[in-house]
Amino acid sequence: MLNLAHFGGARPHRPVLFAAPHRVMFLSGALQTVGAFAWWAWLMAGRAGVVPPPGLPWPAAWLHGAFAVYGVFPFFVFGFLMTAMPRWQGLGEIGGRSYLLTWALLTAGWALFHAGLLWPALFGPALWLVLAGWIAGVLVLADVAFAPGDDRRHALHAWAALAAGVPGLACLIGYASFGWQSGPRIAEAIGVWACLVSLFMVVCHRMVPFFSASVIPKYEMVRPYWALAVLVGASIVHLLLQIAELPAWLWLPDGAMAVVASWLSWRWKLRESFRARLLAMLHLGFLWLPAALWLSAGQSLALAAGHTVLGLAPLHALSIGFFGSMLVAMVSRVTLGHSGRTLQADAATWHLFLGLQTVALLRVGAELSASAYNALVLAAAVLWLLIFGLWCFKMIPIYLRPRADGRPG
Repeated sequence: MLNLAHFGGARPHRPVLFAAPHRVMFLSGALQTVGAFAWWAWLMAGRAGVVPPPGLPWPAAWLHGAFAVYGVFPFFVFGFLMTAMPRWQGLGEIGGRSYLLTWALLTAGWALFHAGLLWPALFGPALWLVLAGWIAGVLVLADVAFAPGDDRRHALHAWAALAAGVPGLACLIGYASFGWQSGPRIAEAIGVWACLVSLFMVVCHRMVPFFSASVIPKYEMVRPYWALAVLVGASIVHLLLQIAELPAWLWLPDGAMAVVASWLSWRWKLRESFRARLLAMLHLGFLWLPAALWLSAGQSLALAAGHTVLGLAPLHALSIGFFGSMLVAMVSRVTLGHSGRTLQADAATWHLFLGLQTVALLRVGAELSASAYNALVLAAAVLWLLIFGLWCFKMIPIYLRPRADGRPG
């Protein structure tokens, strides 16, 4: 499987944007984030009666889920893994033609999907392009994950989680192209629990203690593989229970994950991470994982007792709180480090990150207040759009400029 032509060697001259996988992937991810959530903010403003609502070719929740799960986070995930995973495995950098095919197909597919908001017949072809790009990226990273090495576990776990996006996208295509009504529900479950939760947990397990060790004096690097096995295994159990529509039993896997994630947050020394803002962002982002899991476990237990509580609060604590915070923290770090800049979060980045915590609290709080629901959701959507717009305004110019230290990449 290993194709050494993908790695190392002299590169032909090409524009700086295409000099490293994270540049083009993060750029597209930034633009996609603003575009996808501008539409969502418009929809929320329409529901609140502020503006006329947009017409919807699909149910709003399904469109939102498709954009968020498969359209926003994956650009950043592919960019991160195509940059970091070869380093995990002691390999050279991935060659340009390999990652540019993935980027081109994903970007074309999601651009066509946006056009599908006006011409719904484009949704099917758009998702086929996205699937082709996803498969191309999975194949490129397979050469990295399965390369000989002393410890391939993080790479293999990350690759398997990313590969889970393939059947998830197939479920979306089943709805868009063939009218399979269960497709979006199953696609969202796979995308959240088999793909994104597993991926983010694997990356946190490897990188949070690694980065902490470079900042916190006399730091003990704690990342036992039994903890990772529990987290990933329980997330798959959650997926199966969700697909089977057995929410009253979700407290079993979610409770197990919540205990382990809480223990890891404690052992990773959250309080001491505030020595450096960039490190504190990673720790605070990870803290949302046990918070979301405790909410989900409590919701499941209440349901088992015959009570319906919390609504979508656990899901948004997970998606905005955990995924969103870790995205900003990790992408900011990679962007700074791989552009030859100092690994320090300036005041603007720090305050944007804190603003994102407010977004998560607003969206979770909306589920607890029926009377203020529309207002809080609209506030969360507009604030998310503002924060990510400003963050992208800071990040995008870096992807278009050579490294500050004069090195290639």
